[in-house]
Amino acid sequence: MPRVEAARPGGEKEAWNAMAKTTHYAAASQGDPPAKAVPNGTSASSPPPPEESMQLKKEISLLNGVCLIVGNMIGSGIFVSPKGVLMYSDSYGLSLVVWAVGGLFSVFGALCYAELGTTIKKSGASYAYILEAFGELPAFIRLWTSLLIIEPTSQAVIAITFANYLVQPIFPSCEAPYLAGRLLAAVCICLLTFVNCAYVKWGTRVQDLSTYAKVLALIAVIIAGIVCIGQGRSENFADSFEGSSWQVGNIALALYSALFSYSGWDTLNFVTEEIKNPERNLPLSIGISMPIVTVIYIMTNVAYYSVLSKTDILASDAVAVTFADRVFGVMNWTIPLAVALSCFGGLNASILAASRLFFVGSREGHLPDAICMIHVKRFTPVPALLFNGAMALVYLCVEDIFKLINYYSFSYWFFVGLSIAGQLYLRWKEPSKERPLKLSIIFPVVFCLCTIFLVAVPLYTDPVNSAIGIAIAASGLPFYFLVVRVPERKRPECLRRAVASVTRLIQILCSSVLTEMDPNTAAKSQ
Repeated sequence: MPRVEAARPGGEKEAWNAMAKTTHYAAASQGDPPAKAVPNGTSASSPPPPEESMQLKKEISLLNGVCLIVGNMIGSGIFVSPKGVLMYSDSYGLSLVVWAVGGLFSVFGALCYAELGTTIKKSGASYAYILEAFGELPAFIRLWTSLLIIEPTSQAVIAITFANYLVQPIFPSCEAPYLAGRLLAAVCICLLTFVNCAYVKWGTRVQDLSTYAKVLALIAVIIAGIVCIGQGRSENFADSFEGSSWQVGNIALALYSALFSYSGWDTLNFVTEEIKNPERNLPLSIGISMPIVTVIYIMTNVAYYSVLSKTDILASDAVAVTFADRVFGVMNWTIPLAVALSCFGGLNASILAASRLFFVGSREGHLPDAICMIHVKRFTPVPALLFNGAMALVYLCVEDIFKLINYYSFSYWFFVGLSIAGQLYLRWKEPSKERPLKLSIIFPVVFCLCTIFLVAVPLYTDPVNSAIGIAIAASGLPFYFLVVRVPERKRPECLRRAVASVTRLIQILCSSVLTEMDPNTAAKSQ
């Protein structure tokens, strides 16, 4: 079994454990102020509470779970650039088919993750599943690629998009200043990091509200499109498959663009340990979210196609904004605002998920121990959230950050496919393992076969960037064998003392202690 607490040099582990075990805090609701504590750790006006383990609390309800998935899947893509699918399919009819196929494929993946999440009740999504099925090395490489490229790059890009849409109205006739956009993006990252550090409930409330706002904006677009069709503006759908590009390569690229917009269906699996009744709420959240997003995406594109010609869509940098200019009149400002809110909610969900990934990676011994500490009263992974925020801020300094997105398509689909392959492997290796949700074997088999196709596409269409992505993943091998695999006692004394000092400082500044694994979760994951 993976370790819960890493050994520390010179007997410090015992001191830290003693601190964590002798300081007990009463469990308070996330929204209430903590009770005044006296030296023995009890409230001055109440009897001593029972000893409570220091672990993340189950604060995420079914509604929160649905909003996390929907809010992360519906990002800026459906507002800004749905033209990628139309560009490669070359017809309205085929593009709608591609959107439907992309939604069906994502449903297959999400259902497979629902089984994995209810079987392996650990946070961390694909990292935890790969670790359980194939061991430490592939799981560490998955963590390494997320640390270096996937999470900080995607968060920085979302924050920049948010800032651009918020700043652009101030500079309607010229490009917004570069520094203004980056500073506003940094403020956005810092604000959401603080919100998630404060209370889990604060983060979920932000997610809920932003999800409501973006869904309402898309419903407004859909209703406007239906009204236009009812008024007879359906000429774009006559012979809708005329001119379709049936070449396998173009269809693959169109599907790839659609799947990029559908990404985010695994968000809730990153926070499995914080879901109330995960056996019920995890699969139910996925089952509710996926049809909602698929229907919204298809209907939104139908609305776009009812108003805009193919030339208009391909020439637009923000299709929803062009649509609003044609249909909403003086209310066209609502769509740029909706894009900004969509980015804000997507960034919040990404910060919530990525911080738990780093938290679990630290708990398993793949990252410094300080990252798996939680606040003694708020029960939030403050060090992990600060680490994630710092990485995103560093990547804001990269001027050509949008190019970094091209490096991880191969890695992302490879590790998603590997986690589903782990599902098949565990079915064979541990057939008697308790599985609250057990799908037909057809689901993981079909998904794995499709993932092989998705991994091969960027290797063929973009070999240079794919090779760079592979090199980034491989760069984690020296770190794994020279640092992670080296026993604590064999590391240089000066390094151990420095790490211990930094860890102690982080604990003091963040008012945090080492987390403990839920014994029920650990037992059920065996």
